[in-house]
Amino acid sequence: MPADYEVAIVGAGAAGLAAARALMDVGARFVLLEASGRTGGRAFTETTRFGQTWDLGCHWLHAADTNPFVPIADALGFRYRTTSTRLVRNLWLEGDWAAPEVANAAADAVDEAFDAVRAAGETGPDEPAQAVLDRAPAGQWSDLVRHWFCLMTASPPPDISTRDFAAYRDTEFNWPVIDGYGALVRAHHAEVPVELDCPVTHIDWSGGGVRLATPRGEVRARTAIIAVPTAVLAQGRITFAPHLPVSLAEAFDALRLGVAEKVAIGFDRDVFGYGERTGVTVCRSGAATVNFQILPGDRPVAIGHVAGPAAGALLDDGAGALADAVRSALTAAFGSDIAERVADVRATNWAGDPLIGGAYSCAVPGLAHMRARLLDTVGDRLLFAGEAARLHDFSTCHGAHLSGIDAAGRALHLARAAA
Repeated sequence: MPADYEVAIVGAGAAGLAAARALMDVGARFVLLEASGRTGGRAFTETTRFGQTWDLGCHWLHAADTNPFVPIADALGFRYRTTSTRLVRNLWLEGDWAAPEVANAAADAVDEAFDAVRAAGETGPDEPAQAVLDRAPAGQWSDLVRHWFCLMTASPPPDISTRDFAAYRDTEFNWPVIDGYGALVRAHHAEVPVELDCPVTHIDWSGGGVRLATPRGEVRARTAIIAVPTAVLAQGRITFAPHLPVSLAEAFDALRLGVAEKVAIGFDRDVFGYGERTGVTVCRSGAATVNFQILPGDRPVAIGHVAGPAAGALLDDGAGALADAVRSALTAAFGSDIAERVADVRATNWAGDPLIGGAYSCAVPGLAHMRARLLDTVGDRLLFAGEAARLHDFSTCHGAHLSGIDAAGRALHLARAAA
């Protein structure tokens, strides 16, 4: 690696890759440093293990009518499904499949709860989402409502800021990427040069520029973009000299990633009989509620989603507990005989990955305003990027992408102004 750059980028997730491509397109001198052996971060597609494509991380083109990855997908020939369906569709409830009218009532309860928390965040104080739900309880659907809040934010209602929840702009166009969102992110940035397996452990910004400590030696640049998850920064996995302002440390801690995990279960023959991708929700007393996306075919794959404290507790129970719980939910709904046709299982552990530390950011109650702090420039040489550093499209891949592009423009302006 050359010794000096205009901009150094730490982290090759969606934000870091977007920043690097933006700098590459204008001929800037930059370096992109990634601690792991791959790019994409929480955008990660697996294509070979099950004979079907599935995303271990982000999968949906949220706000698809404005999402910049839609035209990117079109240009690259990536397929996506242009349909948005209700959150609760095929519902297995306490031992049987719910009638359509019951599933619709459950969906209405979830929608009403979301609307109530959003309205409270728009007009009232920044309080826990749970306070709103306590004032208008969902009755028999309370557990299901809690489950969906966990899926949407990776955090339970007591830990969700109403202001933060209301700030997110949902256009209600949410489309799944058939060929894999992670694969799309990597394909768009295929020409971006990246230094893999090159963790940054320390950043010295005490002088006129920045000096970054890596296993391959010190990297010097005029400015740096730190595009790693807030959990990594909150845990102090990268140290700074001098220390970052206390206001930033508070923001890293306030924008927690929560827990949202997936388990993919592959089968050696069709045990479902579905002709298209199908969503299923399995609710059982005393067990974690699980949402499934079932990919049809001769060798179908069921992808189970578990989030919030239920997912965290299963991870704490040790290896295999999360997969066992998801498999149990699937056999409860479709019969124990399908267990004999299981060919392979893979579970994620984003919360346990030291380079990630969780799912996606959710501001704790009373601290929604902390997001704006990540937009500040420190010492005219340090900038932060990532999904957490967005005010209205946080927790999304396209939000991270736009954050990286914005940070790249600001970093390059500062670098050239300092030259």
